[in-house]
Amino acid sequence: MPAITRRDLLKAGMAGAGALAAAGLGFDVAVAESTKVKQNLRIAGAKESHSICPYCAVGCSLVAYTRQNADGSVQLLQIEGDPDSPVNEGRLCPKGATAMQLATSPRRVESPQYRAAGATSWKSVTWEFALGKIAQNIKASRDASFVTTDGNGNTVNRTEGIAFAGGAAFSSEEGYFATKLMRGLGLVHLEQQARV
Repeated sequence: MPAITRRDLLKAGMAGAGALAAAGLGFDVAVAESTKVKQNLRIAGAKESHSICPYCAVGCSLVAYTRQNADGSVQLLQIEGDPDSPVNEGRLCPKGATAMQLATSPRRVESPQYRAAGATSWKSVTWEFALGKIAQNIKASRDASFVTTDGNGNTVNRTEGIAFAGGAAFSSEEGYFATKLMRGLGLVHLEQQARV
């Protein structure tokens, strides 16, 4: 029987430990062969459309993947951050990451809703009806709460019965326009969603 030296025992032990560790980390020929199978991605062959996140004024870029169905309808497959954007570099905040749900949620309301005084349920109405109703309510509130002079006799021409809250998705121009419009109506209570 050949004599085994301490060095030979150490070599054999290290080789065995190395082989065991490699197998434990997934270095297996069968696993390596199975990864050659091509996976079908859900967005394979989809059309890329670039857009901007609607939630705030930062302007994060989105990429929407769509596919045209056999019946001619377009199906939205995925929305994700655009990695080529210098603004967000592909990352999205929690609200931006839900952009897909904004577009495809079955709970999404797709038309204006109106509940008449005393009614117990909402009904879908046209945009013309909704905008007309808003205009009527603004006019009635403004007329009922318009103040021409303050307690000292100074001309103020304001309405204190209406408040306006701007959205964080407003661009600078939209915010400027909304502020001018509301000030023109005499509103003094203006707020911005980003500050709330």
